[in-house]
Amino acid sequence: MSQKQSLRRGLNLEANHQPLYERVPPYDEYGRPLSDFMMLIPGLRELTGKVFQDKVTTLEAVLRQFREVIFVDLNVPLNLLWVSVRAKPGVILDIAATVKCYIPEALLVGHK
Repeated sequence: MSQKQSLRRGLNLEANHQPLYERVPPYDEYGRPLSDFMMLIPGLRELTGKVFQDKVTTLEAVLRQFREVIFVDLNVPLNLLWVSVRAKPGVILDIAATVKCYIPEALLVGHK
């Protein structure tokens, strides 16, 4: 099993030519709309080997802490992390702040 295959269950690292808007689930299993956010992780695509693996493992561990997380896509070529969550007041800021604690260079996109 390759490094990227072993991560497929957590973060989607496989090359996917289907647009993100076609892959992101709009609703949870109860039919309620999901909320989404994006984080920029500068320099991610330049990382290799163990450093890259450690960063991805950290992201997985952080995101698994939140039961609200429904879908995750890590676009390495664009240095972007996309997360879809069950809507709940403050959950996006909680998740983004936790990611930033462990990956300080991560930046929440489109939020003041």
